[in-house]
Amino acid sequence: MEEKDFLDNEEIFSKVLRAGRRTYFFDVRATRANDYYLTITESKKFTHDDGSFHYKKHKIYLYKEDFELFKGILDEMTSYVFDERGEEVISERHQKDFKRDYYETRINENPNGYKHLDFEDI
Repeated sequence: MEEKDFLDNEEIFSKVLRAGRRTYFFDVRATRANDYYLTITESKKFTHDDGSFHYKKHKIYLYKEDFELFKGILDEMTSYVFDERGEEVISERHQKDFKRDYYETRINENPNGYKHLDFEDI
């Protein structure tokens, strides 16, 4: 691989969000013309019965000419979800490894919701 090809794919700025079994990677990268764009990657860990595991990854590329429209729609959609269903997270209850007693204990310790819980606690 030529040095130029390596630099085209180099991450300029990165952030990671760990959310239970999912991890989100936000990476600013450079085009060949040295303009910037954003990649958002979701990586989800799947564990097999034998203890082995694999990851599934999904990636989107977001170019700066689409940032404002994307941000506007994302804001609208997240507001809609909170307005319609509130901020309580209930999807974990339906996972096969969900532990009801642990969940209820954590909620009772913090009646205001999840604000003081780490994602690793869930």
